[in-house]
Amino acid sequence: MGTRTVLQHPDITRALTRIAHEVLEANHGGSDLVLLGIPTRGAVLAERLGRVLADIEPEWESARGGIGTERVGTLDVTMHRDDLGRGMGRAPHRTTIPAGGIDGKVVVLVDDVLYSGRTVRAALDALQGIGRPRAVRLAVLVDRGHRELPIRADHVGKNLPTASDERVTLRLTETDGTDEVVIEQPEAPAQPEAPEQPETQEASA
Repeated sequence: MGTRTVLQHPDITRALTRIAHEVLEANHGGSDLVLLGIPTRGAVLAERLGRVLADIEPEWESARGGIGTERVGTLDVTMHRDDLGRGMGRAPHRTTIPAGGIDGKVVVLVDDVLYSGRTVRAALDALQGIGRPRAVRLAVLVDRGHRELPIRADHVGKNLPTASDERVTLRLTETDGTDEVVIEQPEAPAQPEAPEQPETQEASA
């Protein structure tokens, strides 16, 4: 299987910085923003994004209470996925909602790679049982296309055109020991060997 690296640590850092600026500009500040990361790596990205927002917007830092519990949480979507009945078991993760809740807030869902859109739909379903935000937006590090549902990200770190049979993998230092986005390409099917041709014998004179 062929593998190529398309983003490394500096690229990921720049993408998160750009997303942070876009989020603050779209929201006219950070006073009512809440970040909810979709586990596993979306939760890590949400924490990183929260730190970038704190560096840019002092108001965000004061509201975070210094440790992020007021503004950054996680949203487990396992039990809301539409593939549970197909034997695709996934271990549930913990949902952590900021102490101030999400009612009346602008919730930014944070995920790693946007593909079919089904994970995001599950996240929207999960939000219904938690509260009533004023608005919900979506920030993803990578949008690889091939959507199956009418879902679009509001903030994208990198649009990455891919083939449907390719695999996009995000690795983060907190979970994998390194920062990178790689594309894995399937191996080409082996070509069948041509059958051996029988030797021809010259006709005797």
